[in-house]
Amino acid sequence: MAAADASSWASRSQSPSPTSSAWLILNQFQELSSMLEESNAIRDKFREIGIDMDTAVRQFQSALLPVHYLPANEVPTAIAKAKENVPALQSMMVRLASTLLDSKGQFYRYHDHWRHQTQTVVFLLAFIHWLETGGLLQHKDVEDQLLLLEVVRTDSFFVDLDDYLIGICGLSNELSRYVVNRVTLGEYEVAERVSKFLNDLYAAFRLLNLRNDALRKRFDGLKYDLKRVEEVLYDVNIRGLGSKSTTGGGGS
Repeated sequence: MAAADASSWASRSQSPSPTSSAWLILNQFQELSSMLEESNAIRDKFREIGIDMDTAVRQFQSALLPVHYLPANEVPTAIAKAKENVPALQSMMVRLASTLLDSKGQFYRYHDHWRHQTQTVVFLLAFIHWLETGGLLQHKDVEDQLLLLEVVRTDSFFVDLDDYLIGICGLSNELSRYVVNRVTLGEYEVAERVSKFLNDLYAAFRLLNLRNDALRKRFDGLKYDLKRVEEVLYDVNIRGLGSKSTTGGGGS
């Protein structure tokens, strides 16, 4: 009799009633398991695209490095060569957008998989824009260059504003290096142009109410970049080299 009672209790434990607390818990976790598997599958896709983006971004960045030390007349050719890497990045963005279509409204759930790469792409595109025009690449122009305005006409995929601003802070760091390298080559007027641009950029950033986060830390770095450029400009002026300026590799 005792054995039969034990068997009956075990049977009830293994097959809980649809109205029991145990059944509700098991049912929910079965649903959560399916949702988790689906989420992990999507994350794996984004992780794969992120790895491909890393490679494409490194190639883009390497192709642009020569503008720091090439003679001024060879810089446009180097820029054109670097631009050949943009279509690969456009393809990555299309893949990201297409993958996210199955998870509308969950941009920030998976955003970390391409956040850093996007920030680097922004600063590289902005650097090229400055070299060609001397101006700042706008947020909407970044999306346009990455074909986002053509491929995705909804709010489901975009260049995050923080990513854009952090990328622009990266531009200031690159320009501070650019000044040192170009002045070393005798292009003294570059220091004045970069100093003016970074002063304008710094003034614009001060209009933003920044929280104490990654963007704020990068903005603090912009101040040091500006200081470094101003020190180079001071050195150029104090030596009386400004009057000997030559045509630089940047925009006019």
